[in-house]
Amino acid sequence: MLFILTIFAVGGIMMWARPVLAPMTFALVVGIVASPLADRLHDWGVPRIAVAAALLVLTSGALVLGFVLLEPLLNSMAARLPEIRAEIEGWVQSASGLVRGIETISNEIEQTVGASDADGAAPELPTVMDALWLAPDLGASVLIFAGTLFFFMLTRTDLYAAAGRFSGTLFQADRAVARYFLAVSIVNVALGVAVAVVMSVIGLNNAVLWGLAAGLLNFILYLGPLTILFGLLIVGMVQFNGAYSLLPPFAFLCLNLIEAQFVTPGFVGQRLRISPLAVFVAIVIGLWLWGPVGAIVALPLTLWLAVLLNARGPADRAT
Repeated sequence: MLFILTIFAVGGIMMWARPVLAPMTFALVVGIVASPLADRLHDWGVPRIAVAAALLVLTSGALVLGFVLLEPLLNSMAARLPEIRAEIEGWVQSASGLVRGIETISNEIEQTVGASDADGAAPELPTVMDALWLAPDLGASVLIFAGTLFFFMLTRTDLYAAAGRFSGTLFQADRAVARYFLAVSIVNVALGVAVAVVMSVIGLNNAVLWGLAAGLLNFILYLGPLTILFGLLIVGMVQFNGAYSLLPPFAFLCLNLIEAQFVTPGFVGQRLRISPLAVFVAIVIGLWLWGPVGAIVALPLTLWLAVLLNARGPADRAT
């Protein structure tokens, strides 16, 4: 009973402290992934404060660049919500005839993004970047992320050294997770390029942006590919007619299956093998606790803990 109550207490605290813990944990995960580069620069004689500042600038710039590159795709999806609504109405009406439920959904969408002004002009939709910068507590989250990442990279060696006999295990876990994510990053870049090329051949609008989104969201196992698959299904139904509208999601599904079943296992190898159930549960819990940030950090934390426990196992048995 004490164990069960502890789990509920920790979960409640993590959810209550989400504004602080989510950006802090995200910064620690980014620091762990970037740790081999920081160690290499420090070995070359670069001061730790310069290494920490450089990695902070690089990682922050990469995150901002990702938002900027994906903004046109997200804005395009938001601008076409009325078309998507009408298309979904047709699907559901022809499939089940639930007209009353569709009218309720339609009214809700019209009140938010599809309604027209009194003069008949459609209201201007805010951009994604406007929503991000106007979001409450965004500045505090950015400050927490930047401060945690900077000071973690600055004092990481000292912090791990304070762990005594476990310091070597901590460094080993960092290196293993970083190597794994380097390999996965190469695979995801290749997947993004393949998706962009295939969608261009099909004739889908914003094919390059869809490839970029596929490569980025593939870091979130299960949920990321499902999001892209659903998005391509909606866009395909809106842009094309007939069976051809199913070609974009079908093509992405084939590419994703090839990547998941053959490319990633062959390229990444058997490193950091974790039960798929454990990965899925970790991602679901992370999404429930901290939203999208939780889904992003769930897998790195699970991998880091798995390597940490596996590395400690033989040493503990030897003692």
